[in-house]
Amino acid sequence: MLRKLAGQTMIYGVSSIVARLLNYLLTPYLTRIMPTDEYGAITYFYSLIPFALVVLTMGMESGYFRFAGKAATPEERKKVFATTWGAVSYAGLGFMALVLLFRGDLAQALGYAATPSYIWIVGAIIMLDVVTAIPFARLREENRAVRYVVVRVASVAINIAGCIFFFELLPRLAGHGGAWAAIYDPSYGVGYVLVANLIASLATLLILLPTCRGVVPRVDRRLFRQILAYSMPLLVSGIAGTANEFIDRQMIMFLMPAGEAASALGIYGAVVKIGVVLMLFTQMYRMAAEPFFLASFKKEDFARSNAEALKYFIIVSVAIFLAIALFPRVFALIVGADFRVGIYILPVVLLANVCSGVVLNLSFWYKQTGQTRFAIWVTGIGLAVTVAANVWLVPRLGYYGAAIARLACEATMVAVSYYLCRRYYPIPYDLRRIGGYVLLGGVIYGVGTIAGRWLPEVAKYSLNLALVILFVLYAVRRERIDVRGLVRSALRRGR
Repeated sequence: MLRKLAGQTMIYGVSSIVARLLNYLLTPYLTRIMPTDEYGAITYFYSLIPFALVVLTMGMESGYFRFAGKAATPEERKKVFATTWGAVSYAGLGFMALVLLFRGDLAQALGYAATPSYIWIVGAIIMLDVVTAIPFARLREENRAVRYVVVRVASVAINIAGCIFFFELLPRLAGHGGAWAAIYDPSYGVGYVLVANLIASLATLLILLPTCRGVVPRVDRRLFRQILAYSMPLLVSGIAGTANEFIDRQMIMFLMPAGEAASALGIYGAVVKIGVVLMLFTQMYRMAAEPFFLASFKKEDFARSNAEALKYFIIVSVAIFLAIALFPRVFALIVGADFRVGIYILPVVLLANVCSGVVLNLSFWYKQTGQTRFAIWVTGIGLAVTVAANVWLVPRLGYYGAAIARLACEATMVAVSYYLCRRYYPIPYDLRRIGGYVLLGGVIYGVGTIAGRWLPEVAKYSLNLALVILFVLYAVRRERIDVRGLVRSALRRGR
């Protein structure tokens, strides 16, 4: 069973890694052609989008996995897809209508009255991403990983091509005069990033539509009420969870001095992008684990599989943490020189990302049993910690305070999630072995960091690389992990 999960994770990992690496090309590029305050504006907009997405999708992705997994016939499964897709699509269209109606007021409120087009472009991106959410979930539920890979990578490639066109080719074409000169505006930099994203989102929808042949978005009211009853707690917790992840950007903008906030947010956003390498693993794991753990399971099989999955998740997460945290100057090269002053917060960002993945693993039991109300407790308490810690720390420590607040929030949610799990659905997690890997990772990080202060550059990196390799080899040997078997399983499932 776990080999199936690992194989699926590796498949989604290929798509996520390729897509993220392609998307990463934008980070070093944009942080080299934009000042920190302009990149801060991009970071700000992309911190708003997830809030809208989680509200408009209404937790229907998890609801789709749950009800499609319980469907007795292909027709029932098709009805679940049509209902969830219809519900979120109508929500997305309604949202876009409101954005167009109030775009001037929204632009004024967000501080972009001079460029109201930013608002409707962001609204259109949100609408398109909402409409494609359930078709993407269907590909995952049906294990059509190759198709999922193709669409995701194509979307990122189109986004990159659009940015290159707007920032490299369009200025040159405009230099020759004519129609290109009429449409090119050198001051529209942030807007061009958004337009490129809009084009990519539209192309993604067009690519996905053929996979939905034979299904029309149509809401079955009785089924919708059942799915919504399951998904509503996930919606509430999703809003709080998204706030936990992205509200630090808002706090930086509003709690730091006006003259420093945009630049600080740009630096913070760039460093967080580096930390996303670890979140990438969590994301690809989630893509495989949600349909896997939300399918029909015997309680004992679920508990055993979830316990094992958490152990292996932490092993990989610690290895990734070490591979990044021990080489901060190398990863700092991803961003422009003006942004590297914030690289010292990277270990804190990475630890928060590890905790976020643990929270994900500890959430599957209440999603699988339908007790989704517990999600509200977890994320609600986390949000309270996030807000309090940011209000206290950001005015004093700037964006470093935001990073510490994020770690405090995620660590708190780990503690709350584990407490609820132990009380209501005991799972035999191997805490001794998991703790051993975490402790070993901490010792390795400490040794590498302290020794690095006294060693020459080449010797320091050689030592750190050896330490990371030793950790991986130790884990593979101790857990008797069949690496070749996992690779073969992923290759078979990817065909």
